Amino acid sequence: MVTEQLNSNDIYNLISEIPDPEIPVITIKDLGILRDVKEINNEYIITITPTYTACPAMGMIEDQIKEILAAKGITKVKVVLTYTPAWTTDWISQEAKLKLKNYGIAPPHHSSCNKMFTAIEIVACPRCNSSHTSLISKFGSTACKALYQCSDCKETFDLFKCH
Repeated sequence: MVTEQLNSNDIYNLISEIPDPEIPVITIKDLGILRDVKEINNEYIITITPTYTACPAMGMIEDQIKEILAAKGITKVKVVLTYTPAWTTDWISQEAKLKLKNYGIAPPHHSSCNKMFTAIEIVACPRCNSSHTSLISKFGSTACKALYQCSDCKETFDLFKCH
C-alpha cells in the first residue's frame, strides 16, 4: 500500500471524527481529548488526554486511530496519553454539549470546577427540560457521570459531571 502524503493537519482532521466509544454522538475532538498531532522523523505522534485516569475508552480510541491511519498506509504512529494538563469539561465544545443533551445526557452546567459537584445542584432533565430532578447516585453509567431522575417525566438520566 502506498502511503498518502498527509501533513499533521490532515491527520488531525482524519482522526478528529472518531466517535467517543462511550458516547457515540460526540467525537474525540468534540470531547476535547484529541490534543495534538505532530510529525517527527516521519512518525506521527498523536497526543490524547483521557477524561479521567484509567479511562477504559483510551485503548479503543488508540486502536481506532491506528486503524484509520493504517488504512491510509500510515503505520509509523505513536499514540501518547498525557495527563498534564488534566482534562476538564472546559474542553467540551458547545456543539458537543448540545449533542449530549439531545442524546439524553445532561451536559455539565458550568465551566471549570470552581464549583464542586454537590447533591443540591439543580440539573435540568435533558428529555423534558424540567428542573424537578433529584440525584440518585454520584456515579452514573461511567465515573464521569452522575445518575439523576426527573420527577415530571419519571426518566432517569446521566449528568456529565464538571471536572
